[in-house]
Amino acid sequence: MKPNGGERLRKMCSFLAQGFHMMRMTFARDPEFGREVAGVHSIFEASGTKPQKQMRVALVGNFAPRKCGIATFTTDVFEKLCEFHPEIAVDVYPLDDPDTPLEYTGVADTIARGDPEDYARVARRINEAGVDAVWLQHEYGIFGGSDGEMVIQFVDRLAAPLVLTLHTVLGEPSARQDGILRHLVTRASRIMVMSRHSRDLLESEYGAPPGILEVIDHGAPDRPFGRQDEFKSMLGLSGRKVLMTFGLLGPGKGLEHAIRSLPAIVARHPEALYRIVGATHPNLVVEEGEAYRDELIALAEDLGVADHIMWDNRFLETPELLDQLEACDIYLTPYPGLEQSTSGTLSYAVALGKAVISTPYVHARELLAQDVGRLIRPCSSEAIAEAVNALLDAPEEIAAMQRRAYDRGRATVWPRFADASARLVAHAVAPQRTAPPATAIPGLAAVLEMSDATGMLQHSIGVVPDRRHGYCLDDNARALMLMNVAQGLSAAERMKWTLAYAAFVQSAWNPDLGRFRNFMRFDRSWCEDEGSEDSNGRAIWALGETYARSPDEGVAEWALHLYDDVNKNMAPLGAPRAIAFAMLGACAVLRRDPGHRASRDAAEHGGDILIRLLCERGRPDWAWFEAVIGYDNPRLPQALIEAGALLGQEHWTSAGLETLEWICAQQISAKRQFRPIGSESFHKEHNYLPFDQQPLEAQAAIEAAGSAWRVTGDTFWREHAIMAWRWFFGENDRGAILADIATGRCRDGVTPRGANANCGAESILAFQLSHYALMEMVPLSTPLPREGEMLEPA
Repeated sequence: MKPNGGERLRKMCSFLAQGFHMMRMTFARDPEFGREVAGVHSIFEASGTKPQKQMRVALVGNFAPRKCGIATFTTDVFEKLCEFHPEIAVDVYPLDDPDTPLEYTGVADTIARGDPEDYARVARRINEAGVDAVWLQHEYGIFGGSDGEMVIQFVDRLAAPLVLTLHTVLGEPSARQDGILRHLVTRASRIMVMSRHSRDLLESEYGAPPGILEVIDHGAPDRPFGRQDEFKSMLGLSGRKVLMTFGLLGPGKGLEHAIRSLPAIVARHPEALYRIVGATHPNLVVEEGEAYRDELIALAEDLGVADHIMWDNRFLETPELLDQLEACDIYLTPYPGLEQSTSGTLSYAVALGKAVISTPYVHARELLAQDVGRLIRPCSSEAIAEAVNALLDAPEEIAAMQRRAYDRGRATVWPRFADASARLVAHAVAPQRTAPPATAIPGLAAVLEMSDATGMLQHSIGVVPDRRHGYCLDDNARALMLMNVAQGLSAAERMKWTLAYAAFVQSAWNPDLGRFRNFMRFDRSWCEDEGSEDSNGRAIWALGETYARSPDEGVAEWALHLYDDVNKNMAPLGAPRAIAFAMLGACAVLRRDPGHRASRDAAEHGGDILIRLLCERGRPDWAWFEAVIGYDNPRLPQALIEAGALLGQEHWTSAGLETLEWICAQQISAKRQFRPIGSESFHKEHNYLPFDQQPLEAQAAIEAAGSAWRVTGDTFWREHAIMAWRWFFGENDRGAILADIATGRCRDGVTPRGANANCGAESILAFQLSHYALMEMVPLSTPLPREGEMLEPA
């Protein structure tokens, strides 16, 4: 688009402006622009946090009135947190089946369990609600897709810390089940299980860090001990020895073994009565009706014990269920499967002080240890009969076992469970951080530790440079730009490192192909003859900035000479970010030499391309140059803003400001914290994910905001830059402190579990350059301090 051809763009910008509205963020006055000074601390020191007073949690899982164990548990979590910890607000998001919808009351929203788009919709709504954590109940069968695999795309979209309750941890999962659980583990900030066995499996088989695992007993009711006779009388069971099993009926309960044990029990204790309480599992009813229950009834008839079984084919509400449970003497769980790690029915029975006879499944082995209950071999009616008769023969032993069970259950009652749940969530919630003053100058030790005579190394393992990956043009171009502006260096030291990085850029230029190389091995051999377009664009940018800003005129002359040589011999760049980088380099040259023809041509050419992309691909709800949002996103509008201002193309500047506002809106959380577009978003059309968050994005946001602020004078842009700066210091979705003022070191980003511990060149340079970009928006009246000292603004 030529200078006089902006009418189409003006119309397009007006159209986009009607399609979306950017809410300007409200900021409090920032103490770092006052005169208060904070101490300088290492990134590895313990960091103080503000106490959490109020928390808001999104609770996801099956929920009442659905009739299943997960729904009962999720409902109990909601009710008990509300009762015992009112400082925790709980928003419930039940999984629902549109084919058999239920009426929910008091919930925030529902998730159509088989609809992928609904998972995305609800994840977005949870993010927009600004909750402190998401507590998800996981069982393979409750989410949509094979083995509930739709849960993966759901958790990937969540920004808040994820708390998992794993109701099943399989020792021998299928490949798909294994993959699902492993993925969930990588996203979780905290994982709750209800058995030590499950905890050990997660650590040994699924790679869960032990520090995020917590064992919390299944919650249970708190009622007085020893009221069997009272409730037997109420139910018309006085004088009977009552055995009981309750819960949803299905083949996995092993009830046929309990029924086959009755002839031997009744022969010795004719007053014995076995109460089977609970509806048939709804899924089983759909598949085969009441065939399983009918088989059990027929079995009892054949064995002649039908008169010693009382059926209650209902899903009982908790108060009535507890009344019936209180009326029993012995509770049976004859489950044939031994991997069950959680049983709410078992927890209830123990907490109410019942003598329990159970097969040795995982939960029973742990809860009934130390003679709290009696464990028997599975699938054995003889073992059941022997254990029941032994207890009924010894009233003193059954009474002692009931007392031991009741005492053990004191640790699981709802007040204790609610306390443990509150601690679980609190441990996951990102701590509140206080950022140091933005005027604190980062030390340069981290930059120099990653550098040698060749240039700056790419990667690190923790804080230790990793020589295996060698060097790259991208990082050395950034390091060269840093040397143009860094404070706290002597002239000799600045020149030493400027020349090292400049020599790398010079060596990277391959005149035979008209392209820069990018990657170099540690032995100084190049990995390729031609680097990516983006690395080429960034090299041009660095040369332009060095010409415009280097304190040494000799270095500036070198930069312009190579810049001109590159521009004459390089084939045109086609990638949008590469074009934007090259435009920013051209703008830097034009700021020093407004008559530089090649830079003017480059800026005009790039601006035409970006405007065309915006016209072709922008739409009212997506004011952007591409269908996807990639990395370094603010550079595209930044290039338009700077080029438009220098070339007098007001419609370019307007389009740049418009699109920069749009991308800013996408990168602000409901808590008014900076949330950069996650690297997992790449290649996802008209969509983006919150992780992993990288320092490069904060740098781009700060520098682009600086360009907008210089053009408009609008303090909104400075405030946005401050928000992005604070991201480095823990004002992010995980409360992760990435940057260290003392050394100038910066970790590689924010993952679902917190900070990436590595401190690579890109991250260190992003932090360093962010500081100097922010300082250009702060007027100064005092001399610049030495490295590590504070800076006070006017």
